[in-house]
Amino acid sequence: MNGISSTVWLLPALPLFGAVVLLLTGRRSDTWGHLLGCATALASFALGLALFVDMLGRDTADRAVNQDLFQWVPVANLQIDFGLQLDQLSMCFVLLITGVGSLIHIYSVGYMAHGPDPSGRSTGSAAGTSGRSAGSAAGASGRSAGSAAGASGRSAGSAPGRRLFFAYLNLFLAAMLLLVLADNYFGLYVGWEGVGLASYLLIGFWQYKPSAAAAAKKAFVVNRVGDMGLAVAMMIMFATFGSVTFDDVFAGADAASDGVLTALGLVLLLAACGKSAQVPLQSWLGDAMEGPTPVSALIHAATMVTAGVYLIVRSDVLFDLAPTAQLAVVIVGAVTLLFGAVIGCAKDDIKKALAASTMSQIGYMVLAAGLGPAGYAFAIMHLLTHGFFKAGLFLGAGSVMHGMNDEVNMRHYGGLRTVMPITFVTFGLGYLAIIGIPPFAGFFSKDKIIEAAFGAGGAEGIVLGAAALLGAGITAFYMTRVMLMTFFGRRRWAADVHPHESPAVMTGPMILLALGSVGAGAALSLGGALQDWLEPVVGTAEIEHLLPVWVITALTLAVVLAGVAVAYRQYARRDIPDAAPADVSALTVAARRDLYGDAVNEAVFMRPGRSLTATLVTVDDKAVDGAVDGISATVGALSARMRHLQTGFVRSYGLSMLVGAAVVVAAMMLGRL
Repeated sequence: MNGISSTVWLLPALPLFGAVVLLLTGRRSDTWGHLLGCATALASFALGLALFVDMLGRDTADRAVNQDLFQWVPVANLQIDFGLQLDQLSMCFVLLITGVGSLIHIYSVGYMAHGPDPSGRSTGSAAGTSGRSAGSAAGASGRSAGSAAGASGRSAGSAPGRRLFFAYLNLFLAAMLLLVLADNYFGLYVGWEGVGLASYLLIGFWQYKPSAAAAAKKAFVVNRVGDMGLAVAMMIMFATFGSVTFDDVFAGADAASDGVLTALGLVLLLAACGKSAQVPLQSWLGDAMEGPTPVSALIHAATMVTAGVYLIVRSDVLFDLAPTAQLAVVIVGAVTLLFGAVIGCAKDDIKKALAASTMSQIGYMVLAAGLGPAGYAFAIMHLLTHGFFKAGLFLGAGSVMHGMNDEVNMRHYGGLRTVMPITFVTFGLGYLAIIGIPPFAGFFSKDKIIEAAFGAGGAEGIVLGAAALLGAGITAFYMTRVMLMTFFGRRRWAADVHPHESPAVMTGPMILLALGSVGAGAALSLGGALQDWLEPVVGTAEIEHLLPVWVITALTLAVVLAGVAVAYRQYARRDIPDAAPADVSALTVAARRDLYGDAVNEAVFMRPGRSLTATLVTVDDKAVDGAVDGISATVGALSARMRHLQTGFVRSYGLSMLVGAAVVVAAMMLGRL
């Protein structure tokens, strides 16, 4: 390994360097910290592109690059090197993480320029605050860069909270890059936990808001449940294969028992459910919208939620040998894609509607990954196209909030297409991509997953295909609802709100992401480009089509258009009330409450856990501590009584000796008789 290939370690090191510098320099970097954050992200992206070009110039068999940096864990039989592996699969993630991540960094320069710092103190001058206090809009799901009126008089580099924000963004990128570049599960686990830490810091960035602090803790705790799956998986691997490196584990998988492989697959799926917000560990994702909007874009498009899909696809050898675990993956994906879609239909908060959409779209990816070699490439294709249109949609939502004084309720929008034309067009292109209208990106990736689902064969194929098809129709409905409530109809905002287009530093990244929403799908699918690219890593298999491809495509488009039509009839041809109607169906009530995900967790885990804890405390207090306290009390009582025998008078001791001697003599004399 030489030349550019030897610089793989710099991919995560560059953003990590930026994070360390910004955290250590403190307030001294307030004026330039955002520039360093963007520079390190862009440098990592440029290096990723150079490595990609270098990889294209080599033969298929020689494209993977392995780099051992140092001995990491030298403990008895557990020997782990700090090693990186850049192959065709990890390269897809490197370009997505650094490319989309860099655009989000640039967008954040404008978005975070004038917001409050984490403690809630305003960062603008008194002249520029326009009467808005740092603590206002405490219930909003995110903070905008401030209105145009509020931005006047403030310098672009005067936001102390922004430097810390960019440090956390850099840390997020570094952790995710380590996750996808590690050549062993232990290194993956370190990146996995780093992503969890960064998400905690960013979701709760505005820590002065109790809702943000609670959301950060919720995300952290729920993810720890999933993380136990990955930790247990590594224990099983070491006990079975004597190693946790990908090469050793995959090489020994054929000799492992079905029980071991099934257990490995299920605990890895548990880990994926936590990071990718899949049922039953999905409850944290909606609350995570309390963080700044660029965080939502980064989590949903380029980093955290994609980690679970990566873990399943990277562990393809294990899942291919464990059909029971593979079936569980398919079921989780199918259930989640419908679960998230239904929730998205009832959300009036624009960010939470998009969050539910992410849950659903990741469900499609997990479903495809569960289909094995026939679906791995399509799972990654949808992950990549989703990175463009979902990041664009979230940044578009942030642009709307920027112009609407932090308002997130779509019932208070309407008619924004004329006052925010760039946001409208870029958001609209992302909308067309996510619902799968040809020739936009989502059409190529999502339709392939629907084809693969139908191609599973038998009753399973019919059920999975129908679920994926139904999800496409519901997606078209709720995303059309978002478009109509936000950009069309009568203007429903308050008199003191003055919508306006965002500055170029924000609209520029939105335009680039919109271009990806248009062309990424065709570029990845043309001639089976992505399938051929990934074949050396995940293999491939022909889809056994239950129906001709054109029939499935036509059926999918018909269902999508039906979803659009239903939403149009309900939200374009009828007046939208400023408040959500109270007289709604039971399903709508359930969807507004996230299909009672929190209630289920409370009933199944929290309350029994609290009862168990209270019982254990009682046992500890009464039995364990009681036994210890009883022994000590007994010894103390005996000691207190025995102390009376020690009077301290010599005559008493002499008398005791005389009586004792008399008893001994008497006993001896009686013995002789």
